[in-house]
Amino acid sequence: MKPTKPPALRSGDKIGIVAPASGFNREGFTAGCDRLRQMGYEPVFSASIFERDLYFAGTADRRLHEFEEMFTREDLAAIICARGGYGSNYLLEKLNFEMIAAHPKIFLGCSDVTSLLTAITDRTGLVTFHGPMIAKDIASATGIELSSWENALHGATSWEIPTAGVEGLQQGRAEGRLYGGCLSLLTASLGTDFEIKTEGTILFLEDVAEKPYRIDRMLMQLRLAGKLDRVGGIIFGEMPDCVQPGRQDYTLQQVVMRVLKDFRGPIVYGLRSGHVSNANITLPMGVRAELVADGDGVRLRILEEATFSETPKQSEGLREQARR
Repeated sequence: MKPTKPPALRSGDKIGIVAPASGFNREGFTAGCDRLRQMGYEPVFSASIFERDLYFAGTADRRLHEFEEMFTREDLAAIICARGGYGSNYLLEKLNFEMIAAHPKIFLGCSDVTSLLTAITDRTGLVTFHGPMIAKDIASATGIELSSWENALHGATSWEIPTAGVEGLQQGRAEGRLYGGCLSLLTASLGTDFEIKTEGTILFLEDVAEKPYRIDRMLMQLRLAGKLDRVGGIIFGEMPDCVQPGRQDYTLQQVVMRVLKDFRGPIVYGLRSGHVSNANITLPMGVRAELVADGDGVRLRILEEATFSETPKQSEGLREQARR
């Protein structure tokens, strides 16, 4: 499917905030909204976002209504999630993908939100964005990697993703659509109507606090399901706290390479997007990218714009075309 690129974010734009999964820390949420204002944007959210239903941010119907309402609002340039947690999958069966396609907007999140990112990109072709969220990363003074945020959301035509500290586990070069997210959510999609589509991709995989044998099991499940057969390259995230409690005389990198010993293509480890220690990188999902791992290090280049600058006339024309 040819990618649909949302309009670029500009200074002064309104950003809708949604909570499609778990509840969130109110203090962090407020700090994240303040940070957005400092960056020149206007955060917008509904009063119902503070509701609770067990461990969810309100009922599934509330979260679905909030999500779809934010997409249809013409005054919003982007939608960013408050946090992940668990519960985004409750929205998938009722989500109006045709409506989303008719109102293309920047949609940004990570962790549990992977379920929505991949489903929207797969069903509509809309480029989505994996990266910082309101109540954690954006709330922190060092929580956002600004160059990737600006390049991805403001319409740069091509750019380099920061790869300082990223380790090349297997050399090679690959080109394909950047795609992926939280490993446990990607694996959970298998066998459902929202199963991930990995063909022709550079696959990004990240997670947090998963023991190495669980990472092994999930990678094996992807492999046995054929989801790695037509992947050009694999990028692992920072993978914080993915260790076996107690004594461990092996690394997660060794575990990864044992599972992927027959994979032909570059494999790299340590890209800081999603669950990270700081400076969360914004990754555009669904656009062409090039991954290189060689003796000079690791390079990840985005080969096309993820958003586009538009005039009001162009914007209306785009919406009219989507409605047809």
